[in-house]
Amino acid sequence: MFHRIGQAAYKNSLDNTLKLDEIFEFPHRQYKTIHVAGTNGKGSVSHMLAAVFQTAGYKTGLYTSPHLKDFRERIKINGQTISEQEVVEWVEEYPIKNNLWNIEPSFFELTAAMAFDYFAKQKVDIAIIEVGLGGRLDSTNIITPEVSIITNISLDHVDLLGDTLEKIAGEKAGIMKKDIPVVIGLTQNETKQVFVDTARIKQTSLCFADQEYTTSYSMLGLDGTQMMNIEKNGTIEFPEIKLDLLGIYQAQNVPVVLKALEIMIKKGWKIKRKHIYDGLKDAAKITGLMGRWQIIGNNPLTVCDTGHNEDGIKMVVGQIKNTAYKTLHFVFGVVADKNPDAVLRLLPTDAIYYFTRADIPRALDEKELTKKAAKFGLNGNSYNSVLEAFNTAKFNAGKDDLIFIGGSTFVVAEIL
Repeated sequence: MFHRIGQAAYKNSLDNTLKLDEIFEFPHRQYKTIHVAGTNGKGSVSHMLAAVFQTAGYKTGLYTSPHLKDFRERIKINGQTISEQEVVEWVEEYPIKNNLWNIEPSFFELTAAMAFDYFAKQKVDIAIIEVGLGGRLDSTNIITPEVSIITNISLDHVDLLGDTLEKIAGEKAGIMKKDIPVVIGLTQNETKQVFVDTARIKQTSLCFADQEYTTSYSMLGLDGTQMMNIEKNGTIEFPEIKLDLLGIYQAQNVPVVLKALEIMIKKGWKIKRKHIYDGLKDAAKITGLMGRWQIIGNNPLTVCDTGHNEDGIKMVVGQIKNTAYKTLHFVFGVVADKNPDAVLRLLPTDAIYYFTRADIPRALDEKELTKKAAKFGLNGNSYNSVLEAFNTAKFNAGKDDLIFIGGSTFVVAEIL
């Protein structure tokens, strides 16, 4: 499992995926798809798209990773997770089907095969498919989607995808296919030319969502939603869109969703403005999305977010600064195979830290994390379990304080 043990679980070939696809008789060819890649935002974009298609009456599959509480979160239809029985039966059947092939697939490869097969059996109209890692060599990259989306590029998984934005963009651009329109979420100087060149080579159309749609205004409403005005080419096209996803970074993701939907509507999909408004207003509720500026308690306000790389943490810290509180209590843990310095230097120095480690082999030792953090003026104690760190923060916090939990998807998962 890549997410659990790291680089050792990464396969740099699509051979197994292609063989699995043949074993199960090419299930992904039986329904339409949208392919979503990118460093940050691809999970939110995938869930928002699924919510809109479901609201429009389409039977909608959704394949994402990683899961937070339950493996079955990865494979959903109309917001409902695959049943335990379906998973058990598929796993029991697999060795029989694999008998003639004798391949040794990875966790990712098997899970993608399971999702594609399940969506075919259930006869979905469309499936939103989130890339697991990178793009070019990801197990999902055998589909021919209606549209390909790359949300943005930042430094993450540099040991596997490359140590520059250009190299990472090259891997993500690997999902581009001939005559399949591509939506890039964020125009970045370092990556723009990579995408333009790849689109030309792959003979497909390319657009940058942020050059057409922009969020001109955004605020958190009293009704527990985020409200934003979206302009298209300088004119307000979508006034007062409401969103039950409260991260301010969603202001970057909604334009990507709207551009992708515009393309799908031109292709003949029956999606009306009401479907867009209603789907986005209840996106988390409809799809079950968790861990994106998710409020899990009040008095003290308690929030978790899965943002874990430099760009993700930058957005989270920005939102913390715009949140009213007396004292900030920060429950924080990271994985060991990434250099935490880039993230630590972004964190607020006026917080009380509860350094911890998630219960996975990849987690960085909490005492080592505490030492590294001290170099950046971040002070606090270490705790050998996430629950202990969280309970201590709850004990120490007053009702006007803020408790934030993050740094790693796995820290958030344990709290949820």
